[in-house]
Amino acid sequence: MQTLLLLGSLNMALVVILGAFGAHALKRKLTPELLKIYETGVLYHLVHGLGLLLIGVLAGGAVSSGLAVTAGWLLQIGIVLFCGSLYVLALTGVKRLGAITPLGGLGFITGWVVLFAAALQG
Repeated sequence: MQTLLLLGSLNMALVVILGAFGAHALKRKLTPELLKIYETGVLYHLVHGLGLLLIGVLAGGAVSSGLAVTAGWLLQIGIVLFCGSLYVLALTGVKRLGAITPLGGLGFITGWVVLFAAALQG
């Protein structure tokens, strides 16, 4: 639980830094298409960082903590694979990295489904 709160907090700080970096340093360096890809990574990073914070709180008692912790780790994996691959793709233009992105999306989806199961168990 504490680990998820720490990860969520760290991800939220990181997403602010990466968002500001994109808005200020990359705006003139990336094509509009690559900037849009980068911004998509930031958006998903933000949403799932908040999700980690929520799961960390829920794992403290409102849901099955074992499943909630698993859900949190799946979101973290999604952040690394989905958002990370979009960041690297936007910064390098290496399109092969796009093959990793769906794996991160699968991590997000699986994490939310596992959290649903945790809520069912109470």
